[in-house]
Amino acid sequence: MDSIEKLTSAIAMVEEARGVPLSASCVVHRGEMLEILDEARAALPSDFEAAQKILASKDAIIEDGRISAEQMIAIARDDVARMVEQTSIVQMARDEARKIIDDARGLAEQEKQEVEDYIDGRLATLEVILNKTQDAVARGRERLAGANDKDVLSQLSDAD
Repeated sequence: MDSIEKLTSAIAMVEEARGVPLSASCVVHRGEMLEILDEARAALPSDFEAAQKILASKDAIIEDGRISAEQMIAIARDDVARMVEQTSIVQMARDEARKIIDDARGLAEQEKQEVEDYIDGRLATLEVILNKTQDAVARGRERLAGANDKDVLSQLSDAD
């Protein structure tokens, strides 16, 4: 901005000017000072216009930033919604997996109990059969033992 540079130059010229003794006044070269101030005045409209363009572009930049921010927020919301949905899907899958495992364990336990009951029934039947067989064997042995006693008795009676 030329106008600011010219005004800064004019201020510096006044500050560096020789002072008038016993007063607050100073001596400045009128021609140089007027030349600097004229150049500053001439530059003001173009500097002012440039400043307005910067302000106008500032508003556009701010608007672009706002739009970009809104788009980022919308994308972030979509991402969050998708993540939440995926999280709920994963949770539903885990719940379903737990249910399937629990059902499978229950079915396995039920089938195990049925097999054990079947085996117990078969073993009970076998036990009854074995007990009857054991009784039959014992009776047979008793008969054999009794037959031998009769043979011994018959031999004793023959010997007399």
